[in-house]
Amino acid sequence: MQIKVNNQLHQFSDEFSPTLANVLSLLMPDLKTNGVAVAINSSVIPREDWPSTPIADQDDILIITATQGG
Repeated sequence: MQIKVNNQLHQFSDEFSPTLANVLSLLMPDLKTNGVAVAINSSVIPREDWPSTPIADQDDILIITATQGG
């Protein structure tokens, strides 16, 4: 299984059937979920759906983190 996260390819075992929450915790263990938006194949996924959203081969995940500026 190959997925793209923020334009970086990641390879997983074909037997691995992850959810969005699994992938986020594996690839970004220190990610704070406040101020974070995630889209899979250009569709925004609500935070409460992350644990139940399956990830498929060739999915394109975009993680956006809000930053403070001025």
